[in-house]
Order: sequence, then structure tokens, then C-alpha cells
Amino acid sequence: MPANFQQDFVLKTIESRDVHFVRFWFTDVLGSMKSFAVIPSELQGAFNEGMGFDGSCIEGFTPAQESDMLAFPDASTFQVLPWRPESNAVARMFCSIRTPDGEPFEGDPRHVLARTVQAAQSLGYTFNVGPELEYYYFKDARGTEVLDRGGYFDLTSLDYASDLRRDTVLTLEKMGIPVEYSHHESGHSQHEIDLRFTDALSMADAVMTYKLVVKEIALKHGVHASFMPKPMADQPGSGMHVHQSLFDRDGNNAFFDADDTQGYGLSKVAKHYLAGLLRYAPEFCLVTNPCVNSYKRLVSGGEAPICLSWSRTNRSALVRVPGYRPRSEVACRLELRSPDPSANPYLAFAVMLAAGLKGIEEGLEPPDPVEDGSLGDLARQELRDRGFATLPDSLGQAVELFAGSRLMREVLGEHIHSYLVQEKRREWNEYQSSVSSWELDRYLEVL
Repeated sequence: MPANFQQDFVLKTIESRDVHFVRFWFTDVLGSMKSFAVIPSELQGAFNEGMGFDGSCIEGFTPAQESDMLAFPDASTFQVLPWRPESNAVARMFCSIRTPDGEPFEGDPRHVLARTVQAAQSLGYTFNVGPELEYYYFKDARGTEVLDRGGYFDLTSLDYASDLRRDTVLTLEKMGIPVEYSHHESGHSQHEIDLRFTDALSMADAVMTYKLVVKEIALKHGVHASFMPKPMADQPGSGMHVHQSLFDRDGNNAFFDADDTQGYGLSKVAKHYLAGLLRYAPEFCLVTNPCVNSYKRLVSGGEAPICLSWSRTNRSALVRVPGYRPRSEVACRLELRSPDPSANPYLAFAVMLAAGLKGIEEGLEPPDPVEDGSLGDLARQELRDRGFATLPDSLGQAVELFAGSRLMREVLGEHIHSYLVQEKRREWNEYQSSVSSWELDRYLEVL
């Protein structure tokens, strides 16, 4: 669809739907949503020339002396916000950030993913992802008082959150975001809504929308939704399992091979990609698990993985090959189970794609699969004694592995790589010197 056609559609929809404000959305480096509103009469100029803003006020963008930035709205992402009034309605568009000379800004996370997706496309691949985001409902943002005591897939009269999930799913569908599943998760007041797979850039936009919608609907019902990775010590952590696959130019799933001698239905391309995920996961862990609290989820004895292994049945493995429809080409995929929902989805999808492509480029071979579920109960040192490498055990360790990674510097660019190293080292040092509930106070409110 030509850009001018999409822009015409936006302008006509604004008139027909009584839209009086269009919010321009983008994220900072850490994944926090940023926004400013534009009136309809300014949109044509915004499409052509962008809208200026002060980049020095955005976390991880630019210093004051290089602060001028331009936001260019992507007309294909236009949606009217269903939770706002129909009269004098409000819409949104995601933006690409550029410098005053028109060049893509190297600190724009959306541009990082678009660039990495383009690298895959130059090799003949479309990168599809389907994330599973878990979260908790609490009675308010000041603590962790739950709404129910339900468990996995429970449907009880105590599951008040069924109404919240229903309203959230309906809102997402009104915004053109298809949902596959929604259900109660294992933890008390923990829930999950799974989005139907699509291309990575569209999905990253959808994830940002999803997180905002979950919070908006919760607020409407007078409760608080938290995407904190591990808000309660005695309840399961919240993950963002990412199902992923590569499709070729003819629309075939490049991961599928019905004649796979191992019986997993995986092609050589898939196995090289899988090996890349295993090889580089410790280096990209800072991006997929970016806060102090993330590493309270990545511990022995839980479903969250710490062992660099792969499997079909073992859910404590880092990468799983879902076996629900083993002979279905379209269903063939890999599931990376380490990420959590505090991650910036643009950067998270970019680094895992880059790791997989590096595995293909280098012809990496994965180790033998591990179907022994008891490995998930072993401590890190016990795993290492058995010959298994592990993910970082703290934010501090993750920072140093990330800092020394050539691949992470290449895929994210020097600007974002340097910023994350500096910011996360500071965060880790601050946490170590704190004797208060610093991480809970900060992240429960933010996430």
C-alpha cells in the first residue's frame, strides 16, 4: 500500500471518526512509551517534514547540545484509541525518529529493529514472532495484594480478572491486534494474553500497545497491572516467551523439515538459528532481561530457564520446540523462554534475530536436545559440573557479558550499546549499595 494512500486513509478516517487529537508514540532506549499530541491540521506537514521535539529529555537519546529530533509518524500504524470518548476522539501512530538532516536516529529502538529485519530480508527471510506476555493484577500500585488465589487455567468465581481480560482482548481487537489465547496463569492473580504471530516490527508495536491497554483497562476497573518480572518471592515470575520463525520469499517456513532425522521437524536453517540463540543468549540477556528484578525470576527450581539447552518437552530449557502440531509447517517454530516483559520489545526482537542469523552465517550446530526435566532443579554450579553453560545470575554479570559482546555492539549500534552499559552498571551499583526495597519501589510503579 503506497505511503500516500495510507496517509489519505488516515486523514479521511480522522474526519469521519471525529478525531481531534493524534498521539505520536515512540519509546526511549529502556522501552518506556513516550508521546505527544498533534492536532489534525498539522498531520500533513508531519508526514512530510516530521514534528520536532527535544531529544535531550528522552532517556538514552541525546545530550542537550544535540537535542533537536524529528518524529515521523508511520501512517500504517494509525488506530483510534477505543478507551477514549468517541466524540472528540483520540488516535495514535507510532513514529520513526530522525535527526534534523533526515537521517535515522541511531538511538531509536524502532529503527534498530527495522534495520535488523532488513538484514534478514536481504537474506531472503521474513522474521515472525508471537510473544506470550504474563503479568499480575494488584489492588493498587503501592503493594502486591492480589485479586484472586487462582492457578493455571483456573475459571472460578474468584477470578474477577476474567472481566479485565475480556475487556482487554476486545480493546486489542478493536485496534487490529489479533489475540490467540487469554487465561489465568500459575501465580495468584497472574494472567497471560497471547498475541497471534506476525512480522517482528508490527509485533513490537503491538506489544507496546498491549502493555498500555492492559494498564488502561486495569485502571478503568480500579486496579493496578504490573509487568514486573518477579513481584512476589513466593509466586512465579512473569515471562515473555517469544515464539519465532523465518519464512522465505515464497511464504514457506524456512524452519520446517518434515524429514528431520531427529524427529523435531526442524530444518538445517532452524538448527543453525537455534544454535545462535544458545551461543549468544548470555550476551543479549541484558536486553531481554534488563532490570535487577529480572534475575530473581531466572533461578533454579522454576520454569524460567537458566541452562543453555533446548528441548521439546522440557520447559526448563532455554529454547523449546513446541510440539502441539508436529507435522504442520506453519506451526513450526522455536520458543525462547528467557525474556521477560520488562524488556524493550524492539531491542529484544532485534538481538534474538541477530543471534539467530549469526548462527546461520557461522553454520553453528546445536548440542543434543535435553529432555530431562530434572535439570531445572539443579543449581548453576551443578549444571556447570555437568557441562552445561548458564545465563547470567545477576544484572551485574549480564552487563559485563553485554559490554564485551561484538555482536551486541554491531546490532544495537554504538550509541545504544554504550548507553545501556553505562546506565545498567549505574543501576547495579545503586542496587548493591541500597538496603531498602529499592527495586520493588521503583519497578512496581514503572512496570
